[in-house]
Amino acid sequence: MKLHIINSNSKGNAYILEASGGEALLLECGVRFDELKKALRFNLRRVAACLVTHEHQDHCKSVHEVLAAGSDVWSGEKTHEAMRTKSHHRAKSCYSGDVFGAGSFKVKAFDVKHDAAQPLGYLIHHAECGTVLFLTDSYYCEYRFTGLNNIIIEANYCQSIIDKRVADGANPKFLRDRVLTSHMSLATCKDTLKSYDLKDVNNIVLIHLSDGNSDEIRFKKEVEETTGKMVHVANAGMIIDFNKTVF
Repeated sequence: MKLHIINSNSKGNAYILEASGGEALLLECGVRFDELKKALRFNLRRVAACLVTHEHQDHCKSVHEVLAAGSDVWSGEKTHEAMRTKSHHRAKSCYSGDVFGAGSFKVKAFDVKHDAAQPLGYLIHHAECGTVLFLTDSYYCEYRFTGLNNIIIEANYCQSIIDKRVADGANPKFLRDRVLTSHMSLATCKDTLKSYDLKDVNNIVLIHLSDGNSDEIRFKKEVEETTGKMVHVANAGMIIDFNKTVF
């Protein structure tokens, strides 16, 4: 299994889980459709489905094109309503706790904490990558997952960095306050990871870092020290081996 990072920041988020036979699961579609097509090598027929966490444009920008191309899009029912996709025959609705299949991938949805209609995270299972946690755009997650093999998790900002930017006039206070109640901080990311049993985890991928309120080198170092695991910071074009075991 390979994890392809198409993009991962406030300008757009999209990722591909690609099995060895070419079958792909698209995670988010918050970039231009041309970028998705290029990343999929212009073969959308191999897309088992697209999972969308919520309706903000940096996560669903090209959802109408993805549906029109013949791919199922899974998201919360209220999210489909917000995206104006609910009536499409390829729009598939789910709720927290629902389990569904997408090709050879098995997915379980869970609710998260974000300022959106019905935001969700996903547990994804495949024989090649084991169980993957996909958790983004949530200031907190109340669930403690077990049996994880790979983790994709938001680390959007650092409290001290964002506070300093407000004090310096670089960030308005209202924007800081919104971020604190909608995105995951580095400290919360570390606490969340510490609460999991990480013994079988091969990769931790930090996603959706804020351009101004984060520090890639610091975030990577601190999460590595916290977890003792291989940590990647998602950047456009990156490809990561996402297998169930290290070999």
